[in-house]
Amino acid sequence: MKTSAYSARLLGLIAMLCSVQLSAEQMKQLGNWDVHYMALPATFLTPEVAVQYDIQRSKFNGVINISVLETSTQQPQQVAIKGVAKDLFGRQRQLDFKQVTEGDAVYYLATVPYQNEQLYNFTIDVGQGDQQQQLTFSHTFYVD
Repeated sequence: MKTSAYSARLLGLIAMLCSVQLSAEQMKQLGNWDVHYMALPATFLTPEVAVQYDIQRSKFNGVINISVLETSTQQPQQVAIKGVAKDLFGRQRQLDFKQVTEGDAVYYLATVPYQNEQLYNFTIDVGQGDQQQQLTFSHTFYVD
């Protein structure tokens, strides 16, 4: 669908701009996978993209984007993914990831609410068959 392709390109462009602007996109090699991850404010999404993926655009809402590629071929992987975000007070929030498939690309989106200068420690479990890996990273969100 034309709108879907446009949205995928727009989301990719936003991701690229965010990674250049904020060094937001990062990658860790876990087992046979390159796991790319990004945390960004939901306000970076256009209204059209937010509606398409059922994400509330708010200066108090963050988006977590995970993609998993097989290291040697760089082919996207469909995986089971779950995770938690833990703040400095020890409060945990379960992350509800949605799989998005656009052409050959496969990525997983979740949202997390935040306050200004709120640091979250993320623990993301990624699995496929007998391969199970755990991604951990921290991100501080700021209110626009």
